[in-house]
Amino acid sequence: MDTQNTSAPSRARSRNAGKNHPHAGGLVHENARHTTRFTVIGNHLAQHPELSGLAIGLAVHIQSLPAEAHVDIKTLADRFPEGRDRIAAALRELETHGYLRRERQRVPGGRIVTRTISCNQPGRGHTDPAPPTKPTRRPALDKPRSTTLPAVPRPVYPAAELLRTATDILVGLRRHDPRLLLSATDAEHLAPGVAAWLEREVDPSAVRHALTADLPQEDLRRPAALLAHRLTDRLPPPPPFRAPAPPPAIRHPFQNCEGCDRVFRAPDPGRCRDCRGDLPEAA
Repeated sequence: MDTQNTSAPSRARSRNAGKNHPHAGGLVHENARHTTRFTVIGNHLAQHPELSGLAIGLAVHIQSLPAEAHVDIKTLADRFPEGRDRIAAALRELETHGYLRRERQRVPGGRIVTRTISCNQPGRGHTDPAPPTKPTRRPALDKPRSTTLPAVPRPVYPAAELLRTATDILVGLRRHDPRLLLSATDAEHLAPGVAAWLEREVDPSAVRHALTADLPQEDLRRPAALLAHRLTDRLPPPPPFRAPAPPPAIRHPFQNCEGCDRVFRAPDPGRCRDCRGDLPEAA
């Protein structure tokens, strides 16, 4: 962050300009070069036209942290006074604009955990922030639509089974409210949004409740647009990172000692510890 912009006027030039315009207000930089404990932040982040101040501040904080640091919502809420809801919303802003990416990874033991990747320059070399790269989707999800619906969240891993489950949830909404009868095209558009919720470990019944609770009493002229808005506006944060559980202790089967017939645990038949000590070669 201390890298000075050579195109900016020097301190002397800034003060001279102030003398020429004594009544004009403006910023004057008094910069000192950092040599230790600093982080380089691009102006595309510091002056981002769409990110909130909290989102920019969180991005700067996260980029300054060492690898493997905890950046889940609870940890950040303990560090900053804004509270979990505002921090969760700011993290979603950073995800939308490509400064954060969350990836699901399988760890030893079969558990799936979420890793957070901080991107200090979305788009890999572009001066202006590029839209976040969307995960690979089925070709059917990208075909043109006859009516425009709001964009919906996308799952990190759009597996076919996950999308099928999401589609089943959408098709079943009409059982809760007949006004939520969706066309096949609308269900196909909304399915990735539901899959993003399921991927964040939200139970299908909780997804249905979020989409059907407190619906307007008047006629729903565009039910798919309403669902798209709810899927985006109420998207919960990813689950916090949890360290993998240690592997279970190995318990060998019982064996009968060939020397004293005592029962002991061992991977293979043989003698117990006391009898092995009596063997001549053990001396």
